[in-house]
Amino acid sequence: MALYPVAAVEELPAGSSKVFEVQGRSIGVYNVKGEYYAVHNYCPHQGAELCKGPVCGTTLESRVYEFNYGRDQEILRCPWHGWEFDLKTGKSLFSERVRVRKYSVLVVDNQVCIELGS
Repeated sequence: MALYPVAAVEELPAGSSKVFEVQGRSIGVYNVKGEYYAVHNYCPHQGAELCKGPVCGTTLESRVYEFNYGRDQEILRCPWHGWEFDLKTGKSLFSERVRVRKYSVLVVDNQVCIELGS
């Protein structure tokens, strides 16, 4: 495994994100409430630049005629067709079989680093 520094911690404050090219891969890095997450900038549905979509929450399971909003800033929504993905796990919200590739993020010497396999 190799670490690739992409930004200083100060460049990615809570609530922000940036897209980086790392070893030929477009990867979005997100700071969600002080935790860093990284996902491939490619929607598995039709290839949209996923990281151009909004980071938001979603409606949670509830009773009939009841709508509860939650998980604010944890969901990435595709800009083309609205497919939603959990930034923490990469899983889609509608199917266990659909996911976006995620990458480990570490902070080393005040640098946000993406970990890629060999």
